[in-house]
Amino acid sequence: MKNLFTYELELPVNDQDQIAGPENAKITIVEYGDYECPHCKMAMPIVKRIKEDYGDDLRLVFRNFPLTQIHKFANDAARAAELAGEYDKFWEMHELIFRNQDQLDIDHLIDYAKQLGIDSDEFSARLEQNEKVEKVKSDFMSGVESGVNGTPSFFVNGKKYEGSWEYEDFSKILKEL
Repeated sequence: MKNLFTYELELPVNDQDQIAGPENAKITIVEYGDYECPHCKMAMPIVKRIKEDYGDDLRLVFRNFPLTQIHKFANDAARAAELAGEYDKFWEMHELIFRNQDQLDIDHLIDYAKQLGIDSDEFSARLEQNEKVEKVKSDFMSGVESGVNGTPSFFVNGKKYEGSWEYEDFSKILKEL
């Protein structure tokens, strides 16, 4: 079997990450994604299904890798998701953003926050103050240092996964771990 795992994840999972699942999970998947990337949108329900299949045996981490030269709204969407995390709404915002990928201007991002019960005036002010710029930049740089060159990119237990992320293929690989 071809070796599907290459680069090492340079920045270990830490308390600055957006994490779903227990620290002692058997499998940790770190995804580097871009909210405007159509492939990331396609991967979102697959990753969600895999997380549901594995329950507490899997820890999912999402890091931002906005491709700002081709995706005008990706950086703002990443900041909005990270900011929603301050209100314990990261994963809900993450899903809302991907489901509405063609509407990611600031007004829509603020509306998504409001839909999640976040004070929209406060959220708007925090976005205008460029909160989470450094977090998004840090995520991006950690991806570059780990060999990320496109999105979505997945690391499984600290190694970059180079195989198919279609549900059946990805799930089969994870079962072999």
